[in-house]
Amino acid sequence: MNHEVIDGIPVFWASAPGPLEAALVFGCGVRDETLRTLGVTHLIEHLAMSTLPRLHHDHNASVDLEVTEFTCSGQPEQVVDFLARVCTALGGLPLDRIDREAGVLEAEDGRAAAPQTGELLSHRYGVKGVGLAAYRGPGADRIPVEAVQEARARYFHAGNAVLVLTGPPPAGLRLPLPAGERPGHDRSLPALPTGPSWRPEDVPGPGLALHGVLADDALRLALDVFAQRLRDSARHEHGLSYDVAGACTDAGDGRGEYTVLVDAREGQEQKVSELLWQEAVRLARDGVTEQELAEEREALREAWTDPRATILELGAAAARSLFGQPYRDAPTRLAAAAAVTPEQARQAFAAALDTALLVVPEATEVEPRLPDGTPVPRHRCTGHTELPEGGQVFRPALGDRLRFSAARRTRLVVDATGVWAREPDGEVHHVPFDDVAAVEVRGAGRVVFGHSTCFVPVVPDLFANLGPALRAIDAAVPAHLIYHASALRAAD
Repeated sequence: MNHEVIDGIPVFWASAPGPLEAALVFGCGVRDETLRTLGVTHLIEHLAMSTLPRLHHDHNASVDLEVTEFTCSGQPEQVVDFLARVCTALGGLPLDRIDREAGVLEAEDGRAAAPQTGELLSHRYGVKGVGLAAYRGPGADRIPVEAVQEARARYFHAGNAVLVLTGPPPAGLRLPLPAGERPGHDRSLPALPTGPSWRPEDVPGPGLALHGVLADDALRLALDVFAQRLRDSARHEHGLSYDVAGACTDAGDGRGEYTVLVDAREGQEQKVSELLWQEAVRLARDGVTEQELAEEREALREAWTDPRATILELGAAAARSLFGQPYRDAPTRLAAAAAVTPEQARQAFAAALDTALLVVPEATEVEPRLPDGTPVPRHRCTGHTELPEGGQVFRPALGDRLRFSAARRTRLVVDATGVWAREPDGEVHHVPFDDVAAVEVRGAGRVVFGHSTCFVPVVPDLFANLGPALRAIDAAVPAHLIYHASALRAAD
């Protein structure tokens, strides 16, 4: 890997066959946003790309949890032109296009992570940082222009960028980005106080999250074996699934979240969820074989030494550089994997299983147990079981209470500390006013979102005579956290 500096921007390059590929990487992503501004980075990316003329070579841009990238491939002169245009656009965004690009973003409905991964991250970390991956946010038409300008000035400048190339920098390459200081990136994110648990969500298949050290080669290999066993079982043996996918998300301080996701044939969600947990317990209890480890080492070797992976390796090195993290090249990683023993892999996986979060599709009921037989409880968003004494109590309309037993069991309480709601099944939700992430105005009602993943709908469809509750919420929550529901989305 070669290093240069152009216009104050580090350039990492290595030669690879094929057309010249480039990626301009910025150290910002969804995790740098808040629920109130969720989508602002994607909006900036769209505004910049909207300035480009029609180009006859491959080019794209993307935003994930960690970074924003502008990518292209083609002849050297095409790459030079693309990068210059993107940099110029980022220095002067066409803010008059926000309304049009907001509609495009809504049509795209892009997500920073798969649905299962998003839900698992929010369960672990709440509605902040990587936990935002589970949420759609207010909609691009509800992001204040001031938030767009602030995010552009904070993140999209020469001090927060790295360029990667699959060849030497071509003649005439210029990167006319505004100057700026690299923003502080505190990647550490404390987990919510929760042990192993499971919960149903609106996801296409089950997913498992394990918390662990990012540089734990034994755990990584064990997870690769686990994913292959799931393919063999759910797809090849039972014919219930098509794909098994995995991801690793940095949570700061050298630790992160490993997720394994399985899709499920319609009507087979229960069986696939059970298979996922059974295979996890079997691996933690019985371990892996040397043959399985050898297979996964060979798969890693082939993937990491493929010339087509050059741009991916360069991108990973760029991201590590932007966040001040060490980068291990492929030979170093392969050597570390070669040293892992079957017992080390089993122990690493068994220890991580004690942190397990399991998400399953809605209407799926499972009874997972840890290897020692301990039941894994269903996750609840709060530990409250009772509504508070005092406060203002709101109930469903009288007609609803007369017709529906569920309405008779439902309550809303608003007191000086926050909002509370009891569902018909007895589960209590609570959002303290000092923990509000955002409040969405929906017609004559409000939906109050807390950082802990709890949310409380304070809406006329559910409760009657809400005037005092709405006034209390509006008075207690800072105005900048309150927004009107997107005009681009149907009410849900």
